[in-house]
Amino acid sequence: MAGDGNETAAGGTTLPVQGFMALPERPEDRREAFSRCLADVVRVLGLDVAPEPEPGDRRTWEHLARAALRDACRRGLNLSEESFDALVKAAVHDPDPSFNRQFVEPTLNAFGHKRVQSALLGYLRTGTDRERAGAARAWYWSALPLRMPLVRAENPGVADPAEPDDGSAVVIEWREAALREFVNNEHLDVRRCILPGLSLRKSAYPPELHALVDTAVATARSHPDEYIRHRVEHQVGD
Repeated sequence: MAGDGNETAAGGTTLPVQGFMALPERPEDRREAFSRCLADVVRVLGLDVAPEPEPGDRRTWEHLARAALRDACRRGLNLSEESFDALVKAAVHDPDPSFNRQFVEPTLNAFGHKRVQSALLGYLRTGTDRERAGAARAWYWSALPLRMPLVRAENPGVADPAEPDDGSAVVIEWREAALREFVNNEHLDVRRCILPGLSLRKSAYPPELHALVDTAVATARSHPDEYIRHRVEHQVGD
């Protein structure tokens, strides 16, 4: 069976994907919302592409805009504060769990892991259900090593270029917030997107959350959605 689009871990480790069901497709209206976010990226970064798609030609324009962003990162970019917000929002609204890396990675290199992860945590805690699901998809890439030396913050004082620490406070906060969100939020896409990155080992949480881990496993195993039922069996005990 196909993987879920996130086959290579942020730290560079290849994850076992054999047997994973593909993450189900998302409604077309989500692409419209993403196109608006991408238009903001094009405008704010001044990318060499039309500022918005022609009617009926959105997918071709998205492809050109993504290519323009890749080219700009190779040549070198100085990202403003407005760029940070635009790129993170595009990453959150990108319906593709592989291509959203294109927005996460330059933002990490310019502003650092802690700031990007904190922004995604904010979306998980206070965003719409669509944004919560998108933040979970984008989080997957948020520990990537910094490999874009030509992408920098316009104001270096706002960047935190230190390498990520898996035990850092924001990672712990994310892990606990994602667990609570999976259990308490019944929105299907939120649960589908959180589950692949959700640790179901009790050792990953403080003792007071161990019962919630059991609840998460039971919820996933009895869920009416086939993807969630299938996925949890690959994660229990990992």
